[in-house]
Amino acid sequence: MKLSSSSLDQLPEGVSAPSYDRSACTQGIVHVGVGGFHRAHQAIYTERLLNQGKAKEWAICGVGLRPEDRGMNDALKSQDFLYTQFELGDTDDTQTQVIGSIQNFILAPDAPEQLIAKLTSEETRIVSLTITEGGYCVDDATGEFMFDLPQIQHDLNNPDSPKTIFGYLAKALKMRRDQGMKPFTVMSCDNLPHNGKVAKKALMDFTTRLDSELAGWIDANVSFPNAMVDRITPMTSAAHKQQLLDKTGIEDAWPVVCETFIQWVLEDNFCNGRPAWEEVGVQIVPDVTPYEQMKLKLLNGSHLALTYLGFTKGQSFVHETMEDALILKYVRDFMDLDVTPQLDPVPGIDLTEYKQTLIDRFSNRAICDQLERTCSDGYAKFPKYVILTVNEAIKRGQKLDRVALLVASWAWYLRGVTETGVSYKIPDPKADFLKEVVADEANIIDNFLAMDEIFGPTIAGSAEFRSEFERAYNSLRDNGVDETLKAYVA
Repeated sequence: MKLSSSSLDQLPEGVSAPSYDRSACTQGIVHVGVGGFHRAHQAIYTERLLNQGKAKEWAICGVGLRPEDRGMNDALKSQDFLYTQFELGDTDDTQTQVIGSIQNFILAPDAPEQLIAKLTSEETRIVSLTITEGGYCVDDATGEFMFDLPQIQHDLNNPDSPKTIFGYLAKALKMRRDQGMKPFTVMSCDNLPHNGKVAKKALMDFTTRLDSELAGWIDANVSFPNAMVDRITPMTSAAHKQQLLDKTGIEDAWPVVCETFIQWVLEDNFCNGRPAWEEVGVQIVPDVTPYEQMKLKLLNGSHLALTYLGFTKGQSFVHETMEDALILKYVRDFMDLDVTPQLDPVPGIDLTEYKQTLIDRFSNRAICDQLERTCSDGYAKFPKYVILTVNEAIKRGQKLDRVALLVASWAWYLRGVTETGVSYKIPDPKADFLKEVVADEANIIDNFLAMDEIFGPTIAGSAEFRSEFERAYNSLRDNGVDETLKAYVA
């Protein structure tokens, strides 16, 4: 059964469908970057409201800015913008739901004027983003906006025919200002610290260079709420599609697969209204910082703690690392002894329970979260998820052996070959540069820690950390992952 509006009344028992009239909705949210995470997170919370008969002015119009988004555009259009959420728990039970909150999709390279019209519509009151860390065009080393990027230069020189998110936002907000309209809120849902602040700085830097008066109006009138978002959403594979088809009979061009856990902590900072997401599980708070630090350091940091050790050992999935007693003990120690002492109290959260929830989620065999995915983009991830923990450990005088092993495991992984001699590609935009850094085995410590844009002066200047890094790296090289971990978790 091909998924479509006409097939909704033929869904098998156990598969839920939208309970509301989709044709009665208006699209108050324009979301840029429709991938797996958005479809398993923000779109799900919005679907919950719609299914309660609420928020009909808050349906979603998806947007793709890149030619690579054509696949999602075509998949959604072919099935009336419906898709299936295939929720996989750690048992044989699965929850399957057809989602209708996304009701349109604009592929900007094909229809730039349509996108501008959508962004300047009175209906559009929130523009949300999942454009990845790199999509904000901020230099990780300096924190500065990268004006020299060709696409940014194009938009600065051609403001009426933009290609980037910043060009489109600037043009649309200028038109709304000139027409006396309220602006929309810009809401980042990307997994990076203070994502709203990052989005605001990027847009403000861009518009200040383009039109300083417009930048002043944006600063005074547009909201950029920070958010902490969390749900493991692996890449949808052909096997997932077949699994959905075998279990339900539904043929979905691009279902989304996700774990049962879902969390969204959001600052209540909106300039033109918002859905009542708090009624369906979103935690609305005045300051997201403690939740963000908890998640980035515990979940994302632990992902990196397990991923390179497991992958270089020859494992393929996150759940395999949790079935490895040595890696499991190492990750628990990292959480309990290295990260937890650094965290401020988190309102409404029991950290002991939260950490156990993370272990349970990592152990979910059904989700089959690929280590290849969690290994990716280490160059961008380490400064955000690990380096803050290492710097704080040095400052507090904590033991540095485990955090040094975490960093050393990344360096060991960047050689591009497992313990059993199997070669692999490094999924990182900086892969060629990183492989050069680790190529000189004799000077690996100096060369690796000299990456100031990653490690900064505190780590590179710590004699104790350098010593622990050297000990960990040499042990991985000489003894392998298992023997190394036996020494570290003894």
